[in-house]
Amino acid sequence: MKTIIVSLALLFMSFAYATAQIPSVKVENSKGELINTSSLVDHKTPMIISFWATTCKPCIRELNAINDLMPDWKDEADFRVIAISTDDSRSSAKARSLAEGNGWDDFTVLYDKNQEFMRAMNVSLTPQVYVVDPDGKIVYSHTGYTPGSEVELLNAIKKIKK
Repeated sequence: MKTIIVSLALLFMSFAYATAQIPSVKVENSKGELINTSSLVDHKTPMIISFWATTCKPCIRELNAINDLMPDWKDEADFRVIAISTDDSRSSAKARSLAEGNGWDDFTVLYDKNQEFMRAMNVSLTPQVYVVDPDGKIVYSHTGYTPGSEVELLNAIKKIKK
């Protein structure tokens, strides 16, 4: 019985991810310009969207792990990384400095100062990471970070049909 319940829960979750889309919300880019999150969908490349905060050590460890592995991963799959800072306007300068200091140059770093995108994506805890297909559908998600779990992200990207 327990196995059936778990299987049904997993089926429901996979259906929910397969039908969930990136919402349309305004966030700030690294130049201070407002962009619409729906513009992240390019219909060409999948993306990893990671919600993080300067006070979240697991978030920073996960993003650093992805950053370290990215050159090797790029040999296996074409994808983008979108790092969404959930720090408010008082902490956004610290978030910018942290992103630059960690060398996240290959990431698109965005700043969700009012946590509107975070709320629209139903993020309650960080790190929250999504893998999104080229058409903006969420195909995988996890909350929290344990070393090595970033490999699940690459596996999810590789499963996306072109």
